[in-house]
Amino acid sequence: MLNINPKRITALLSAVVLLSLAACSSGPQVRSDSVSNTNFTSYKTFGFIEQLATDKAGYTTIVTQNFKAAISKEMALAGYEYSEQNPDLLVNFNSNIENRTEVRSMPSASISYGYYNYRRGIYAGFPLYTTEVDTVNYKVGTVNIDIVDAAKKQLIWEGVAEGTLRKSDLNQPKKAVNKVVNLIMQQYPTYPKSQQ
Repeated sequence: MLNINPKRITALLSAVVLLSLAACSSGPQVRSDSVSNTNFTSYKTFGFIEQLATDKAGYTTIVTQNFKAAISKEMALAGYEYSEQNPDLLVNFNSNIENRTEVRSMPSASISYGYYNYRRGIYAGFPLYTTEVDTVNYKVGTVNIDIVDAAKKQLIWEGVAEGTLRKSDLNQPKKAVNKVVNLIMQQYPTYPKSQQ
């Protein structure tokens, strides 16, 4: 007789779901877009816009400071020099963390009903099909970096990263900011291939 424990099946399926989530959270999805026919090497300096998207209360937040430091490092690698006075490029950035909930249903089977024929000594089980419902709560972070031609006041490049955040990312925000800014800026047209 085949004996299938529904609790074991549920535990196994839960482990599969957690492994799938871990695979999804291995890194953010990064994409970028730029204005065609832009000569990115013609720009020499960069600065930050006056009112950054991460500063909503009239003062510079720690998140803003982390982003400015990380972006300044990456822009220097891309060949630009920081300037407060009339920079060629202006940089803006934003980060958003939101909670998401996903409800997943998975079929499961257990053998619970059967009959025994005393004349032939046969036992037959009938499978019982049920649906296991699992609710998963997770955080998704989106970071975008905008680079603007200061003279034209025109967006010329945008990089966006979206992905599931791990607990370690929330515990070490500076490290997480450095990592995601680096991933985004690797797609910038003048970013050196040797640094990727």
